[in-house]
Amino acid sequence: MNAPPAKEMMQPGRKAAALNFDFTKPAGEAALLAPDSIQWRVFRNPIAMGIGGIAAVLMEFADARIRSGVWDHSVYKVDPIGRSMRTGMAAMIGVYGPAPAARNLIAGITRMHAKVGGETPSGQSYRALEPELLNWVHATAAYGFLTAYCRFVRPLDEASRNRFLAEGRPVAELYGVTEPVETEAQFERMMRKLLPGFEPHPINLEFLDIIQSGKAQPSLPNFIHRAVARASVSILPPEVRAVLELGREWDLTWRDRLMLKAFGRMADRKRDPQSPAWQAAIRLGLPGEFAWLPDRAQQRILSSRAG
Repeated sequence: MNAPPAKEMMQPGRKAAALNFDFTKPAGEAALLAPDSIQWRVFRNPIAMGIGGIAAVLMEFADARIRSGVWDHSVYKVDPIGRSMRTGMAAMIGVYGPAPAARNLIAGITRMHAKVGGETPSGQSYRALEPELLNWVHATAAYGFLTAYCRFVRPLDEASRNRFLAEGRPVAELYGVTEPVETEAQFERMMRKLLPGFEPHPINLEFLDIIQSGKAQPSLPNFIHRAVARASVSILPPEVRAVLELGREWDLTWRDRLMLKAFGRMADRKRDPQSPAWQAAIRLGLPGEFAWLPDRAQQRILSSRAG
């Protein structure tokens, strides 16, 4: 491992700059989620976001209705990296952005999704705004980010994991989610209900090949891209991985695991002034490093402001 790849993997702020969203304005405008939330901690880590986001897409593509909706009604198959970056930025704005901007953005996405519908290759009809599909998309994203953080950054206890899930409700409801998962048990029940309808498909392998190709960050060595793809498969629920037929060739090696954990922990310590988390804290009149501070330090700062 050398320093440049690690540095490249720890630059979530670059996407914000590339997509021209200023998290520092307007001054004082609150986000949908509180700055001392666990979501503010988890979403600032690019390793958790990258691995978790890929796992979420694999879980979503297990459902033919979601897979067809994405593949047939978006630019994903011709510009997967660009679409993934825009999706990632939407997630960042939902967590860190000013609440009015987040609401406007999500409303625009919902209007676009309202036009999406059709039939799967097997003839099953779908609409993008079906509550069951919206619920699963939200659930997979929450599961992916949280599980990747716990596996490759630092573990969280059960209470903290469930708190992370529950904190996502305000954003989920804006997207039209009717059953936001607020506990791991709720995610498990939702997954098992949908599992009989899941199926393998070549698109999943095509998607993983795109990840392994390194198109998202060509400056990184190929072995890192391959490790990220395998890591994403490794955090899938075993039942979903079995249905998708992602076998032992996708197992994460111990070297991959050690490398990604090292990157994850380094990223968690890096206090990046260009990141959405830092810039959002500045907007709220807090120290830029607020999301990196221990709980007690955060509470002291918030208490002093309230006083």
